[in-house]
Amino acid sequence: MEPVRAFIAIELPPAVKSGLAGLQDCFKRSEPAPVKWVDPGSIHLTLKFLGNIDADSITQLTRSISEAARGITPFQLETGKPGGFPNLRAPRVLWVGLRCNTDSLSILQRNIESALVPLGFPREKKGFSPHLTFGRVRDKASADDRHRLGEIAASLEVDSPLTFTVDSFNLMRSVLTREGPIYSRLHTFTLQGG
Repeated sequence: MEPVRAFIAIELPPAVKSGLAGLQDCFKRSEPAPVKWVDPGSIHLTLKFLGNIDADSITQLTRSISEAARGITPFQLETGKPGGFPNLRAPRVLWVGLRCNTDSLSILQRNIESALVPLGFPREKKGFSPHLTFGRVRDKASADDRHRLGEIAASLEVDSPLTFTVDSFNLMRSVLTREGPIYSRLHTFTLQGG
């Protein structure tokens, strides 16, 4: 069987996707810099990127991920200010930060990391930084372009954060195409707690 490019993610409700589309519009109006904008319908919170996996391993993966989610109840996330990786002086990636009023998101992500180590998926070397990527600055962007994008991100005020409840997350498939990645759900995990 052909390998499956997979990741684990929290999908966003329509209101959040719409809010992110509006944020993209603010950037587009302020600066026509060379940015590849992420389709708002595809923006998600990645909990763990798995890469190419063997299709036969999906059953074992879902079992381990289900175990990692056991005991975690639904929780709320809230969008924060825009930012950039590696920094706002010369961003390569534009994103919106996320806040959680509980430790639930961090616990879920750590549990997933721990559950997948025995299956051959190493822990991430970088700490988990919850964010929603909405744009990637193209390689041809000049230092001035990048600096200006960073200034726009730093100056944008978020009038009212978008709050949403996370009651499930998904094992996702990613198919890369010229037009961008196409995502589909392989399995949904419901947070029930208890």
